[in-house]
Amino acid sequence: MQSIRELFRIGNGPSSSHTMGPRRAAELFKRKFPEAKEFRVSLYGSLAATGKGHLTDRTIVEAFSPIPVHITWNPSQPLPYHPNGMEFAAVLPDGTLSTGWQVYSIGGGAISEGVPVETSPIYQARSFREILEHCEVTGQSIWEYVQDCEGQNIWKFLSEIWQAMQSAIERGLANEGVLPGGLGVPRKALSFYRKTTNIDRPYQRAGLLSSYALAVSEENSTGGVVVTSPTCGSCGVLPSVLRYLQETYNCQENSILHALATAGLIGNLIKTNASISGAQVGCQGEVGAACAMAAGAAAQIMGGTVRQVEYAAEMGLEHHLGLTCDPVLGLVQIPCIERNAFAANKAMTCAEYSLFTDGFHRIPFDEVVSVLLETGNNLPSLYRETSSGGLAKAYQLRITE
Repeated sequence: MQSIRELFRIGNGPSSSHTMGPRRAAELFKRKFPEAKEFRVSLYGSLAATGKGHLTDRTIVEAFSPIPVHITWNPSQPLPYHPNGMEFAAVLPDGTLSTGWQVYSIGGGAISEGVPVETSPIYQARSFREILEHCEVTGQSIWEYVQDCEGQNIWKFLSEIWQAMQSAIERGLANEGVLPGGLGVPRKALSFYRKTTNIDRPYQRAGLLSSYALAVSEENSTGGVVVTSPTCGSCGVLPSVLRYLQETYNCQENSILHALATAGLIGNLIKTNASISGAQVGCQGEVGAACAMAAGAAAQIMGGTVRQVEYAAEMGLEHHLGLTCDPVLGLVQIPCIERNAFAANKAMTCAEYSLFTDGFHRIPFDEVVSVLLETGNNLPSLYRETSSGGLAKAYQLRITE
């Protein structure tokens, strides 16, 4: 497995697949042809189907600025390797067209040319089972295993990630008004937070978790700066849980960073052995993965064993299996924002449940990851970020009646 630095990325929303990935690809292509008179970009499959709602065209134009760019949309023509396909070409000074470059936005801001690239792995283990066995032999916690593999510099990186997460929460709590895009969805984070502070502490958890998750998700939907955890569409879950636990247990920053390391490793396992791309496996790969990451991190902070951490992560993912990705109008708002709030609350429930047990259970995390991939591959494309089925279709039919 590769570094968790490839999982946690700081950037602008609303979609790591539809904004961060295409921006990265466009910037790379622009460097190859700095003398180009014009760029031509063709978007395919899911990237074209929901690209306008996800601001894909805006981010590509910004990346190529001031050189003009012409964008072609091909929603019914997916390229073979991944539903989020792109092809770039440059019009050269003599008027000829460069060779086309096909590239894919594969989730979490990562891009791929569709051909596996041989790189030296940071982690030798590729399964949670191997990590459990290692920790049982060495007596290490999961975060210590991450430190061994990544090196001491990982803590500086994770500190920057945590600061970016907290900044997104603060900005989200400070803003009010209606989110852009035409759905008329109002920001709710500040309202939730104010109402929560007026009730007794034992009953505040749901409100605090929800307000923090809404704050980040609402920032994401406006194109604000967030952290992929593991994606932009699911970026509110992990920061919400960590912020709540920090306040509840008066955690030192080291505890939060250790939990981030564990969450990153959990997300890495899902990304490596299945997918975190909504266009490939539906929202189970985004919000489901985020819930698993947050549940495992919470179990660790609350004193869970390595096996209890694994169990919490397993439940967080298992109970999101089959979750479709059907954003209304192609915007990362309905049902995405609410799903972040509900997943944050579910993550805490999974963590607490695991702590009531000895950590042993029948279906291991690795098997659930395999089922995630199988389920995602069997989902019809209209339930995988094309906005052509599910809630998106129901809404469209209603407004056109």
